[in-house]
Amino acid sequence: MFPSLALGFLVTGITAVAAASSIGCVGTIASLDDVSSAIQCTTVNIDAFTVPGGKTFELQLLDGTTVNVLGEIQFGNLSWAGPLFRVIGNDITFNGNNQRWDGGGPFYWDGQGSNGGVTKPRPMMQISISGTLNDVYVVNSPAHVFSITNPGPLTISGATVDDSQGNYPNSRSGNAAAGHNTDGFDVGGSDILIQNCTVLNQDDCLAISRGTNITFADNYCEHGHGISIGSISSNVVVSDIAIIGNHVVNSLYSFRIKTDTSATNSIVKSVTYSDNTATNCTDFGVLITQSYPSNMGTPGNGATISDINFNYGTTSLTADSGAYRVAVNCGSGSCTGDWDWSGLQTSGGKAGSIINNNLITGFVDTY
Repeated sequence: MFPSLALGFLVTGITAVAAASSIGCVGTIASLDDVSSAIQCTTVNIDAFTVPGGKTFELQLLDGTTVNVLGEIQFGNLSWAGPLFRVIGNDITFNGNNQRWDGGGPFYWDGQGSNGGVTKPRPMMQISISGTLNDVYVVNSPAHVFSITNPGPLTISGATVDDSQGNYPNSRSGNAAAGHNTDGFDVGGSDILIQNCTVLNQDDCLAISRGTNITFADNYCEHGHGISIGSISSNVVVSDIAIIGNHVVNSLYSFRIKTDTSATNSIVKSVTYSDNTATNCTDFGVLITQSYPSNMGTPGNGATISDINFNYGTTSLTADSGAYRVAVNCGSGSCTGDWDWSGLQTSGGKAGSIINNNLITGFVDTY
C-alpha cells in the first residue's frame, strides 16, 4: 500500500474514533475546571455549583450537543463587565429544567442599571446557539438578562426571568426601584421563536434591535417596559415580526417601537400584533416614536417605519388614568405603507397625539 494512502486511512480512522467518542460520552460540569473536558462530549450535564466572581461560565459546544442543567447555578459577586454565562453552538438542545441561575442582583442594584453607579456584569445569559433552549429559570440578574445573537433558527420556550425583588428601593436607589435595565430578551438575530415565557423585571420584556422573522408568542410580561422594537440606531433592518397572544401587565408601556432621533439608513417593517392583552399600563399603551430617547420629542426621519398592523385577532389594552392610550410620533415622510389597526381596542387613560401619520385605518380610539 502506498504510504500516503495508508496515512489517509489512519487519519480517517482516528477522526471517526474521535467523533464516535464524542457522541458516546457524557460530560459533567460541577466547576469551571470541568468545562474543557465536558464540552468534548455531545451530552453535557451541569450540576449545581458557584461560578467565581469575575469569571464567565462559557460553553463552546460541539454541533448537536444536548445540555441538561441538573442543579442551581450561582454567580459570585464582583463588579465587572461580564457576561456571566455564554453558550455557543449549532443545533443545540439546552434543557434548563427550571433550575435557577442566580445572578446575585441585590449586590449590584442601585437604581441606575447600566447607566451608572456600580459596574454590573451584563448580559447575564449570552445565547449564541441554534436549536432549542427550554425552561431556563433566571433570578436577580445584575442588569440585562438574555442577549440573543443566534447563528441559525432558535426556539426559546418556557424561560423565566424573575427580577421582581428589584421592584423595591434599597439603600442605594433612594425612592427608585433598585433594579434597572433588567431587559428580559434583547434580540439581535433572525429566525427566532420565543414562546410561553415569563418576565418580571424593570425594563423591556422584549427588545428587538435588529433581525428578521422573529415571533414572540404567548408570553407574560409584568412591571417592566413591555414589548419593544428598538431602540433602532443606524444601518439596521428589523422586519417580519409577529407579536401574538402575549399578556403585558402593570408596565410603563405595552407595545412600543422606538427609533433614535439620529438614526439613518434603517428600516422597521412588517410588524403584526395579534391577540395580545395589556392591562394597567402607566405611561403609554401603544407608542411609536422616532424621537428616542424622548417619547414625544422632535422626531428624526432617517429611519423608515412601514407596515405596522394590529389585525388578525384583537389586541386589547387598558391604560391607567394618567397614561396615554395611543401615541404616534413619526418624522416627516418616514412612516409609510399599510397601517391596519382594526384589531386594536383601547380603554381607560387619555388620547395621545398622532404626528405625521395619516396611514392608520380601522382604529377608533375609545376611552
